[in-house]
Amino acid sequence: MNKNKKALTIMIAVIAVLALWFFIRFFIGGPEDDWICVDGEWVKHGNPTAPMPTVLCDEKPQTEKSVKLYYYNPDLDKDEFGNIACSRNGLVSVERRIPISKTPIQDAIKLLITGRLTKEEKSQGITTEYPLEGFSLKGVSLKDGILTLEFEDFNYKTGGGSCRVGILWFQVEATAKQFSEVQQVRFLPGELFQP
Repeated sequence: MNKNKKALTIMIAVIAVLALWFFIRFFIGGPEDDWICVDGEWVKHGNPTAPMPTVLCDEKPQTEKSVKLYYYNPDLDKDEFGNIACSRNGLVSVERRIPISKTPIQDAIKLLITGRLTKEEKSQGITTEYPLEGFSLKGVSLKDGILTLEFEDFNYKTGGGSCRVGILWFQVEATAKQFSEVQQVRFLPGELFQP
């Protein structure tokens, strides 16, 4: 008799748990049960007053974004006598993908100064002196539209002739200014990019 009572008690407990699960799953629901994805479309389920999700149900979250890195093509930057003008006219953007993060400006600048150009880009006449040995981005701050980039230049590679340092400066500045919140770019320390 004890075996029957024990089996009956277990059976009642299992039925009660299943009934409770069924009631919660189909009548109360939760945020995850309000809508379900069926063949790429959202279908109401559980909570009839739940707001419709704002993303496609088969859409995967984006993990990367496209940015422009600005390098230099001397063939696009010549004066009327065929001399290199050392101006912004020679800047050329190349598109790259970076991971979505809270620091896209910093990520784009760091990628720019690695100086990685494809064979195709090089064959189009695009050049860069980056990377510079001992040159790295140390810090970034943005306030009131002014972006301050702090670099380390242990080997003083950002100095040189005015043409060279201007082009190095222009590349970083143009890459930073693609971001709408950046109106002006400052460099620290002040000795960087000096002829």
